[in-house]
Amino acid sequence: MSIIENLKKFSTENHIGIKIPGRKNTREFRTVQMPCPPYVILPMKQHIGSDCEPIVKVNDKVKIGQLIAKETSKICAPIHASISGRISKIEKFLMPNGLLTTAIKIESDGMMDFYEHLAPSEVSSREDLIEAAKNCGLVGLGGAGFPTHIKLSFNKNTPVDTFIVNAAECEPYITSDNRMILEKTEDIVRGADLIKRLLNINRAIISIEDNKPKAIEQLKYTISKLNVDIELFQMQTRYPNGAEKILIKICTGRVIPFGKRAAEFGCMVMNVSTVAALYNYIKTGTPLVSRIITVDGSAVNTPKNVCAPIGTPIRELINFCGSYKNPAKKILMGGPMMGITVPDDSMPILKQNNAILAFDEKDATKQEPSPCIRCGKCVESCPMNLLPYALEQNVESKNLVALNHLNINSCMECGCCDYSCPAHRPLVQAIRIGKAFIKEQNT
Repeated sequence: MSIIENLKKFSTENHIGIKIPGRKNTREFRTVQMPCPPYVILPMKQHIGSDCEPIVKVNDKVKIGQLIAKETSKICAPIHASISGRISKIEKFLMPNGLLTTAIKIESDGMMDFYEHLAPSEVSSREDLIEAAKNCGLVGLGGAGFPTHIKLSFNKNTPVDTFIVNAAECEPYITSDNRMILEKTEDIVRGADLIKRLLNINRAIISIEDNKPKAIEQLKYTISKLNVDIELFQMQTRYPNGAEKILIKICTGRVIPFGKRAAEFGCMVMNVSTVAALYNYIKTGTPLVSRIITVDGSAVNTPKNVCAPIGTPIRELINFCGSYKNPAKKILMGGPMMGITVPDDSMPILKQNNAILAFDEKDATKQEPSPCIRCGKCVESCPMNLLPYALEQNVESKNLVALNHLNINSCMECGCCDYSCPAHRPLVQAIRIGKAFIKEQNT
């Protein structure tokens, strides 16, 4: 196969989103493996779709990689033990987003033994690849949590011609994907090439922002060394370049309308860490039981990139990073733009978590909103070309007809409008409430 080194600069004339401080404090911090936590909590809903069903019972002994919960529908991803030990509880659990599910608690035996039946997968066809992604329990590791085997199962009658590996990592603070690129480059490139070939996709692109020069050089070198047909697409550093529809528009010029899937327009996007995890499963047989987490924020004593078992309580991660420097006023799963606030540090990390950010009172305190001054900054910054100020107004008046007319459900809640508003209006919060109004009306 010919080598394609098509390193492109996205035109500065096509501004999408906003420029925000990167604060990539842990960019140069190599991933460190944390010790086994005393226990893990594994909720049955770590993905978009239906809850998993436990197949173990209290007092059962399990090992790393052993299946402990099976899928209950097509859109679901199985869950595996992330440490070895004993099942101590199976009980109801309140997720950070307010949804109730079941969770399995495993008390560690201190051994970290792997399940003896794990083995590399024979993958030589589209069906083999889809089955591997399913058995791995793999979901989108960039935050969305969509089951990967469903993404790979696009309709053959609507062929995908472009496969984009998302290496943008545009949220502030987060550097876990950057470390994955630097530390597992071959897994990413080989995984992308395998997916491209087995799914018969014409074009594969690794799309990365220009604030990652070392990662860019590492990818260029590895693509050349392995002699694979993969392009490297360098974008401007802007937020939210990593959002699927934005990324597709930047890389291909294609616009995905609201309610349509990327595959319907010939595109498939996968996070760079998802590609690496899939290839690692094929190579070793180890399912998704751990991941790299960026731990940072003004309340954290020693920020780090940490490889931690899924289900590790946040407080164990914080303690591994030198505990709290200042009392944590706010803890986020994910980045400061789209992350979810958790009530306390007893919450476990989930498959789709790429960061834990803890902020002290100074950084967590929001400014009081003032009346909208009709400056248009929210409109100018919106990557989906919406009118956030008008959406907020119509949410306040509960004008559902206007909200539908203004395409409220097209909002991806990226936070660009909130960030840009000089009056500090809670625009995203209002839009979420408006979406709930619409959903309630339609049920």
